[in-house]
Amino acid sequence: MSLINPPKPQPGDRVAIVSPAAGIAGLYPLPHELGLERLKTEFGLVPVEYPTTRKMGATPQERADDLHAAFADPDIKAVIATIGGDDQITVLPHLDAELIKANPKPYFGHSDNTNILMWLHNRGIQGFYGGSVMVQFGRPGAMHPATKDSLKAALFTQGEYELTQSTAYGDKDSPWEDPETFTKEPVLEPAGGWIWHQPTKTVRARSWGGNLEILSWLMMAGKEIDEPDHYDGKVLFFETSEEMPSATEVYRILRNMGERGLLDKFPAVLVGRAKAWFFTNQDTDRATHTREQREAVLRAFGEYAPETMIVFDVDLGHTDPQVIIPVGGTIEVDGPRRRITVTY
Repeated sequence: MSLINPPKPQPGDRVAIVSPAAGIAGLYPLPHELGLERLKTEFGLVPVEYPTTRKMGATPQERADDLHAAFADPDIKAVIATIGGDDQITVLPHLDAELIKANPKPYFGHSDNTNILMWLHNRGIQGFYGGSVMVQFGRPGAMHPATKDSLKAALFTQGEYELTQSTAYGDKDSPWEDPETFTKEPVLEPAGGWIWHQPTKTVRARSWGGNLEILSWLMMAGKEIDEPDHYDGKVLFFETSEEMPSATEVYRILRNMGERGLLDKFPAVLVGRAKAWFFTNQDTDRATHTREQREAVLRAFGEYAPETMIVFDVDLGHTDPQVIIPVGGTIEVDGPRRRITVTY
């Protein structure tokens, strides 16, 4: 399927700020307003909030109405989500495909925004996994340079962008209700770079993926997941959320994808660095969690797609920094040279 890569905004343009998953921006205004300010001062964009942006409990129809208004407005040049959640799947039946297809725009968001990114992909529109207002734009202290550089490239440019390995990363959060949180940058720890499994080939193909838990929900609901042949030859990418699913759960999701005939369709896979800390899981052995998740992935692919090339610990998910991954755009995974290039 040929996908539209919508025209990019330029500094001075208006961009829609929406909350299709949950109006968490209303509960935690500090990171939200910081993210809005950075969109203005560091990116030169004009953020425009919609009625449910800060409204908790908005109905799926109300959230869909905001998306329709954003896509239909010719002065809006991109749509950016505030954050994720766990309810965006209920918005999908309310979306007007003809309206959005007639007004394609770049859409940015991660986590629960996998739902809308899959929906857009299946209607021929490329989106971008990453770049939520409250998380990446609203990072305490300052935006991470790698995140900022990737976001600027994805927002404003067309063409290839080579990803770089991080030498340090973070996954520990501080309370968003505390103003002190935003006076200093998060603490980062040494990162070991990418881990390659079977880097014997080069794969250049369109990308598909998102948050692994959301992909599993879509499969259970029978929404937005096509027959396996639709993904033949593509590059799969996925990551796990702050809910920190166990290695057993990760294996089961991938096993079920294998039983569906999906896993062996992907010659290359990018796996995001596992988030291994959250307020409700502060005592988790982070190194063990990460290692066991990696082993679960290798087990599933070993059983269902043993020839697949896999790259672990790519900064594409819930950890810091975060690079932007096109959904439906071209990715080249060069195993012999240990390089990953995305096309924005």
